[in-house]
Formats: sequence, C-alpha cells, structure tokens
Amino acid sequence: MSKSLGQVTTAGKVIIPLLLVILVVGPIATYLLATVAGPVIMDVLNSNLGIVRFVVAITGVLLFSIPAAFIIIYMELKVIAFMNLRIGPDRVGPKGAAHSVIAGLKVLTKEDFSPNAADRTVFTWAPVIVFLTSVMTFLVIPFGPGLVGAKLNIGVLYLFSVGGMSVVGLLLAGWSSFNKYSLLGGLRAAAQVVSYEIPLTLSVVGLILLAGTLSVDQLAANQAGWFTNWYVFRQPLGALIFFIAATAEANRTPFDLTEADSEIVAGFATEYSGMRFGFLFFAEYVNVFIISALMTTFFFGAWNAPFPFPHLTVALDPGSLGILLPIAIAVGPLLVTLALAVPFWLIRTKAPAWQALLGGFALANLLAFGAIGLLTYISWDWVAGLIWFFVKSFMFVFVFVWMRGTFPRVRVDQLMGFAWKWLLPAALLNLFVTALAIIVVKSL
Repeated sequence: MSKSLGQVTTAGKVIIPLLLVILVVGPIATYLLATVAGPVIMDVLNSNLGIVRFVVAITGVLLFSIPAAFIIIYMELKVIAFMNLRIGPDRVGPKGAAHSVIAGLKVLTKEDFSPNAADRTVFTWAPVIVFLTSVMTFLVIPFGPGLVGAKLNIGVLYLFSVGGMSVVGLLLAGWSSFNKYSLLGGLRAAAQVVSYEIPLTLSVVGLILLAGTLSVDQLAANQAGWFTNWYVFRQPLGALIFFIAATAEANRTPFDLTEADSEIVAGFATEYSGMRFGFLFFAEYVNVFIISALMTTFFFGAWNAPFPFPHLTVALDPGSLGILLPIAIAVGPLLVTLALAVPFWLIRTKAPAWQALLGGFALANLLAFGAIGLLTYISWDWVAGLIWFFVKSFMFVFVFVWMRGTFPRVRVDQLMGFAWKWLLPAALLNLFVTALAIIVVKSL
C-alpha cells in the first residue's frame, strides 16, 4: 500500500485529496451551512429586501450592458457588410460571431496611455462618468412585467436627468486631453446635447399629459392590449421628434459630429487608448440599445404583444413527478437522441453511426429548447414580456445600424439649425395640440 502511494505523482497527491474534499467534505459543509446558517441568512435578506433588490438590479445591469454592446457591435459589422455586398467578420467563431468579443478584449489589453500635458485625474474619470451615466438609465427601464430595477414615480424625470449627465463626461474628456481636436469634440457634444435635449424632453411631455404619470413602468402598462393602444398612434409627431433627438443625443449617424473622423480625427476620444477608450467605446453602443429600449417603452408598447394572446395556464411543477423526475432527466435525453438518430441513419446509410447520433442529439436539444421556451412563454408573463421587449428593441437597433450604413454626416450648422428651427417648434406644436385635445375631450 505504501509502495503504491509512493508511486503517485505530485499532481496526483494534490488532486486526489482535492477530489475527496469536493466529493465528501463539500456536500457535508453545504448541508450544514444550509440547515444551520440558512435560516439566519434568509432572515437577514428578508429584513433588508430593498438593499438586496438594489444590489441584484445593479449586478444584472452591469452584467447585461457589456454583452449587449458586443451583440450590437457584431450586428453593426455584419449588417453594414451585407449592405456593402461584403461578408464581414467570418474568422473568429461561427460566422465571425466572436469577433466583437475579441475586439473588445484587444482594446482592454492595449497600453493605457495618458498625454504628458493632460489633466490625468479628469482624463481618467471622464470615461467612467460617460459609461456609468449610460448604465444607470437601465435601472428604470422595464424589460417585462416586474422586471425593472427601480420602480420610481418620477422615472421619466430620472431618465432625462441621468442621461443628460453624459455630456459632462464628454466635455471633460475633450478638455482634459490637451488636444485641439478633443476640445472641439467636447464642445460639439455640449452644444449638440443642449440643443437636442429640449425637443427630446418636450416630445415626451405630450405623452405624460395623456398618461397622467411620470412612472416609466406605468407608461408601459398603459399600452397593454391591442397595438392600437400604443402611444405611437396617439403621439406620432412626438415619436418622430423623440427618435431624431435621441439619435443626436446618442451621437449616432448622421449626427455623429462629436467624433467625426473625417474632420476632427476621433473628437473627444482622440487621445484615449486601452481600457479608458474601451469605456467610451462600450458606452456608445450601450446608448444605442438604451434609445431603442426607450423608443419601445414610450411609444411601441414596451413588453406588450401587438395583440392579446389567448390566456392559457400551464402549471410547471416538476416536483409533482416525484421519483420519475430524476429517471426522466437521466434516461429521457438518451432515448430521445436514439429515436431521433434513426432518421439520420436511414437517410444516409453509409454514414458512420456517430454522425447519426450527433444529428439526433442536435435535433433533440433543438426540440427540447423549443418546448421549454413555449411552456415558459405560456406559463410566465415576464418571459413573454422579455421576448417581445428584446424583439422590438433590436428592431430599432437594426434601424440605427441601417442609418449608419446609408446616411451621410451632416454639417455642424445644419445640425444646430435643424434642432432650433424645426425640432423645437414641432415639439412645442405637438405639446400645445395634445394639451388642447385633452381639454376638448374632457369638456365633452
């Protein structure tokens, strides 16, 4: 026995005790923790439910923002490539799906350089301000029934207050870089946001007059039922003004004057590199999703389906199966895979059996995910709401990408003149007509 133990390699001497700890000590410690400390932990969490909800919401928002940016970057690359009759990224991952992830990691691993004459403190914190102001708006966006980080009675006011802070970060980034192109980009950002913030806010005031609330969650709930209840049909001019002004607020084409590469190199981001440039880079694409989500929430029914579905109730209670549940989990996938592998084997009799099994396994997983998705869609309202919300939001993301691939960039004087000469009067007209219509309807 001692001889056999002596023949064990150094790695084996480490792995074997580690496996014993995981397989023996781990379950015992987990059981003791759950039975002894579990009730105490649950009491603490229940007594601080507000703090727990806030922490969970913040964690969810931060975890969602970066993948959303990666998805939109990849979508932009592929859609614009398709419009230009090109293939786009096709090397990293299937159809280049991992290209945006690798590009983001490349940016984060580059040298984080600061110009010698820059104000380093402000230069460092400016991208953080831009990114956090973008992420903080997620807190009041309702992704589905009950899926909102913070239910604020003044959610609309919070959105415009926090969203308007991004210009502070852009202006600080341009000023602190000690670069004339960066300063020009920062000043353009300030002028652009100040100009378009007014029609952007006024475009939603008419909607607030109709709904009688500043709660974003309540605005979404008011649009339930048929698509005719969506606010876009009662505020078409407001929706158009909001879309144009939000595009300018997010510095998207054709209003991307703050980082016009053909004029001022990269504007406020000219001197940035590494992780600090990554914050500015991600914030731009997070803003694309935010304005798409706000268009969906304010004017296009939020999480509500275009028409009411027949109400079906399917109670998902796996515990009712008893001993059949572990048997079904262990044996079911194998039987389904074998059954679905038979057609693949019959169609191609010369193919190896492992290919038929692989095809059956892929088809079984596809059917299983489809069945689970259908059951959850029917059983839980928040799943259906989440699906509809993302479908609508990414349709608007596609529109913004489409605009970048087709529209030319406007001049600065055209940008400012359009805001003050056209959008602002149109927003005021929409507000006055809405208020007059409400007074007339109430007087009847």
